Amino acid sequence: MSGTTPPPGSGPGDQENPYAQSGQGRPPEQPWQSAPPPSGPPAWTGPVDGGSAWGDPAVPAEPPPSISRAVILMYVGAAISAVTALIPLLFRGSIRDAIEESDTSLTADEVDAAVNVTVGVGLVVGLIGVALWLWMASANKAGKSWARVVATVLGGLNILFTVLSLSTGGGGIALIVNLISIGLAGYILYLLYRPESSQYYAARSGKQR
Repeated sequence: MSGTTPPPGSGPGDQENPYAQSGQGRPPEQPWQSAPPPSGPPAWTGPVDGGSAWGDPAVPAEPPPSISRAVILMYVGAAISAVTALIPLLFRGSIRDAIEESDTSLTADEVDAAVNVTVGVGLVVGLIGVALWLWMASANKAGKSWARVVATVLGGLNILFTVLSLSTGGGGIALIVNLISIGLAGYILYLLYRPESSQYYAARSGKQR
């Protein structure tokens, strides 16, 4: 024994000095041991519904009421076109009488041919009208901007030709159908250009880009 006493805390059994600064007497922590490693890839924090992460408006899943009403009225227009296509078939006798009165020099075969042409043209035009109404209803419901432009052109032509046909005279069922067609086309165009409709077209067009 050399007569020297080791300082307190240097022995293996001595406790840690309570007056020592934090971190003294302990091995330093390694930087990679500060937090447990992640157990999987980080979760996606982007938009959920396919919306843009840069602030674009959310794409509406359903059309606004103005578009829905316009689509319903387009189906009504398709039904009117179907009825218009059947009118020549239902009034074949009246068409024959009108042709015979307009030109008494026609033979029976010529009258029959003229009646068949008139009925056939009316049927084809009516079926084309049905197809156009249904096409426009589907495309505008989907919010395609070009469909509104096409509907505007077709609606304008429909109104123009209907007004011209009214100026030539006629009445009865034809007059009623023409007046309904004018009102229907005008109101549909009004609905397609409502502010909520324009917002719907803009949102859907942005999604399709």
